[in-house]
Amino acid sequence: MTLQLYNTLTRRKEAFQPVKENRVNMYVCGPTVYNYIHIGNARVFVFFDVVRRYLAYKGYEVTYVQNFTDVDDKLIQAAAAENIPVLTLANRFIEAYFNDMDALGVQRGDIHPRATEHIPEMIEAISQLMDKGYAYEQDGDVYFRALRKKDYGKLSHQSLPELKSGARVEVNDRKETPLDFALWKKAKPGESIAWNSPWGKGRPGWHIECSAMSRKYLGETLDIHAGGADLCFPHHENEIAQSECWTGKPFARYWLHNGYINMGSEKMSKSLGNIVRVKELREKYDPRSLRYFLLSAHYRNPISFSHESIHQIEKGLERLDTAVLNLRHRKESAMEGEAAEGVRKRLNALTVEFEASMDDDLNTANGITVLHEAVRTANELVAAPVVTLGSLEETEEWIRRYGGEILGLVDITAEDHLEQEVERMIQERQQARMDRDFARADAIRDELAAKGILLEDTPQGVRWRKK
Repeated sequence: MTLQLYNTLTRRKEAFQPVKENRVNMYVCGPTVYNYIHIGNARVFVFFDVVRRYLAYKGYEVTYVQNFTDVDDKLIQAAAAENIPVLTLANRFIEAYFNDMDALGVQRGDIHPRATEHIPEMIEAISQLMDKGYAYEQDGDVYFRALRKKDYGKLSHQSLPELKSGARVEVNDRKETPLDFALWKKAKPGESIAWNSPWGKGRPGWHIECSAMSRKYLGETLDIHAGGADLCFPHHENEIAQSECWTGKPFARYWLHNGYINMGSEKMSKSLGNIVRVKELREKYDPRSLRYFLLSAHYRNPISFSHESIHQIEKGLERLDTAVLNLRHRKESAMEGEAAEGVRKRLNALTVEFEASMDDDLNTANGITVLHEAVRTANELVAAPVVTLGSLEETEEWIRRYGGEILGLVDITAEDHLEQEVERMIQERQQARMDRDFARADAIRDELAAKGILLEDTPQGVRWRKK
C-alpha cells in the first residue's frame, strides 16, 4: 500500500510523493525556548519522530530539520525578569528540551537551526520581499502585505472576513491592513538584544525565521512541513504567504498538524493554567509511558491526559517488556531449528497489518494494537512445550523492529540492564545457598519477587521470568 497522508492544505488524504524520489525533506516547527516544554509540545516531537523513523523504514533518505526560536517577546521578558542575557536563558531551555526529548526517545534532528544564528538570511529574505512589493517599512518595522497574496488563508481555509475578525490577528495602527504581519521589529527602548539591519536595529518577526531557515537547509519546496494544530494560523499561513511570494514556488507539498491535548474536558492551555510539564512527569513515570500515551491515539485527534491513563499504559509496557524478556530466557531451553512456517506466516501477517496502519495516515494507535498482537504470539511461543530457537528469535526481532525501531516503545538498553541485574542477583543467591546462608538467599528471592521476577529451581539450573 502507498503511504497516504492527510494534507491540511487540501483537506484530504493524498498518496505521498516527495519532490525527489526516495528523498524526504521534512521541517518541524520547534519550541520557543523560554520555559520547559509541556506534554502538548511533546506530542508534536514524539509523533513526528515516529514519522521520520517510518519514512526511513520505507526506504526514504530523510533530512529532518527542527528549529529553535531563541529570541522573541517571551524570551526577552523572561530574561529581563531574571536579569540575565536572552541567549543564556535560551541555552538553558534548549538543554532542558534535549533532556526531555532524549528521555522520551526522540532522535535528534539532522539540523537544529537557531533563529539568532540566521539573521543575515532573514534580512536577505525581507529585502527581496520589499523589492517585489510584498513588504513595506513603517518607522523601523517591516510588514508583509498579506492581501497581495491572492490565496492568503488557503491553509487554514478561512475567508477574509473570518481572518480579519480573528482574535489572534495583532491590531496595529501602523499596518496597512489588520492582516499584515511583522517581518522585522524595531528594537524597543531597553531591549537587551537587537541586530543591525537596513531598517535600523531590531529583530526578526516570528514567521520569517522558519521560511529563511527551511530554505537554507531544505530548499525552496519542502516535502513535509509539520507542527501542532495551533500553528496552522497564523504561523504556517504566514509562512506560506511570505515563502511563496519570495521564491515563486510552492512552499510545501504536505502539511501535517497534530491535535490538541485535553486535560479532562478542557483543552490544555496557559490561559487556563492547566499546563503539565514533561520535566515534572518524568519524575513520576517511566518516560516510555509518556511516549506510549502520546502515540495511543491518531495524531489528528485530540487526546485526554490523566494520571489514570498513564497508570494503565504502564501495565501495557510491562506486558511488552515481559514478553521480550521471556522470549530471551526461553531460548535457553529451545530446540535448534529455523522458525516454524506457521510462526513466519503469522509474523508476515502482522507486518502487513502494521504497515497498513501506518500507511493509512500514520495511525500509530492501530500500530500499537498490532504490536500487542505480536506480544500475544510471543507469549504463546514461550508457553509452548516445544519451540524452535528460530521461532523465538524472529518473533523477538519483529517486536524490536516495529515496537522499538519505529514506535520507540521497546527499550532494548533497559532490557539488557535488567537481565544483567537479575543474573547477578541469581548468582549472589546461588553463592548464599552454597554458603548455607539461607536467610540471605530467601531475601534475594523476595527482592526479585518485589521487582516482578519469579525464580524456578530446576535440575537444569535456575530459571526466571517476569510476572
